[in-house]
Amino acid sequence: MCNLGDPSDHQHFGFLVDTPEIRALIDETRRLTASIDDVAARVDALQPAFATLLASEGWLPENCSIPDHTSRMGGGIGQYALYRAEDGSLCLFSLVVPVGQSTPVHDHLAWGLVGIYRGRQDETVYRRVDDGSDPARARLEVAKRQELGRGEFYPLLPPTDDIHYVRTISDTVSISIHLLANDTACVWRHRFDPVTGAVTPFRSGYANAPCRD
Repeated sequence: MCNLGDPSDHQHFGFLVDTPEIRALIDETRRLTASIDDVAARVDALQPAFATLLASEGWLPENCSIPDHTSRMGGGIGQYALYRAEDGSLCLFSLVVPVGQSTPVHDHLAWGLVGIYRGRQDETVYRRVDDGSDPARARLEVAKRQELGRGEFYPLLPPTDDIHYVRTISDTVSISIHLLANDTACVWRHRFDPVTGAVTPFRSGYANAPCRD
């Protein structure tokens, strides 16, 4: 279910992995998005459904759970689309980070939830302390660090806690599940260098579905 298969464009939207567990979360997300205007309240209301997905077994295909050695993020990090709204308003994906590897420091530009399905991760969250006037530069400081294991998750509510990186600290790959209100791997985001302050455009791409140019 996670390979490219049919090259026609419509095959890469909707439920790329179609299971009752994924459908239940997407249906609840749509319902709450329509009924709750306040984003923070909406994300809070989504937490039980997201926790249920993380606690469920057997719904994530094996080929959405493996490293991707062609990854634009490097280090064998794999990003696999599970659901993509045609209009780019919502996505669900798995992020596979091999042992000892870490993502770039990056942002998401969308509200959502991120949780651990397998393994353990160390997350470092940054806050911007500049005024954002220079698109190519940013001054960052560490806002918090936390370790997370199976079933633990956190909200994303930009600009709060939207810049971070994660590192696998378990002796097996870590797999995190992301529910975000954009087509995350296909929007142009930002990669940050906390040491030099450099900010560069960043589009990670999915391992199993193309982005529209």
